[in-house]
Amino acid sequence: MRNMGHVASSKDLNWPSAATLLVERPVEGRRNVGLFGVSTFASSVTSRSSTSTPDAIRRALERFSTWLFSESADLRDHVALVDYGDVVHPDREGGTERVTEAMAATAPEVAMRIILGGDNAATWHGLKALCGGDYSTFGLVTLDAHLDMRDGTSNGSPVRQLLADGLDGHHVVQVGLADFSNSAVYAQRAHDAGVTIIAREHLRGESIEEVALRAVGIAGAGGRHVYVDIDMDAADRSVVPGCPAAVPGGLSADEMRRFVRAVAANHSVVAIDITEIDVERDSADERTVRLAALLVLEVLAGVRRRVQWP
Repeated sequence: MRNMGHVASSKDLNWPSAATLLVERPVEGRRNVGLFGVSTFASSVTSRSSTSTPDAIRRALERFSTWLFSESADLRDHVALVDYGDVVHPDREGGTERVTEAMAATAPEVAMRIILGGDNAATWHGLKALCGGDYSTFGLVTLDAHLDMRDGTSNGSPVRQLLADGLDGHHVVQVGLADFSNSAVYAQRAHDAGVTIIAREHLRGESIEEVALRAVGIAGAGGRHVYVDIDMDAADRSVVPGCPAAVPGGLSADEMRRFVRAVAANHSVVAIDITEIDVERDSADERTVRLAALLVLEVLAGVRRRVQWP
């Protein structure tokens, strides 16, 4: 693991930076959310750099405050972001075991985890590590333009790998699937596995919050824990230029943020990953990384909404 998270303080004491939410250990009296870096990149279908996305997202937190204007609340009074650092070389031999060790070291006070990729291979590592290889009590929600049903082992295959490992497809919901981003073969695989598909066009007929609630309800049916994968290529390319596979016509930054806050507010959701950012491809204004940092804060805002821990 790397050193603990980079913590910065705003120069204006009346404007505390969101980076001050990063702590080294759980804070009594707050809802503690664990933060892990799983910076996978080596097996990506699209060649990408090895620059650490988790570190970039941590730095971007400094650009935002802790004040939740819409709810007149300060996140500092309610939540803490416990930084467990980055798993070293998750793509290399023994990477899955190192991710598992990191998850196992989580303090019992941490009831929610945020996993920062890396490419989408981080999803397979994260869910496999979290459930210890026993998928019988877990479901999966993905917000993604792609089915991730490819053959082999890459950032295009995590859902297929998880199904092959034993995850029940009837507790998998894939949201945001886009035209011209998949294939008939992979669509048939998802259908045969019993996966629920909520394609891009379905999001135009109901609110993103309604979709989020429905997806978590299906994945978590029967009292299962839910792991949520947020693939940034579900967003419109204009807001995520640092996501290699994003295309025009995706979700807006606002829709991405609202979806994340909605799922994070649900007690059954125990982990959320944010994947598919190549820092070296981002725009000069770092809009992709900044959106990812805002999604981290939306997770915290959602967790704050929980009336009580289950």
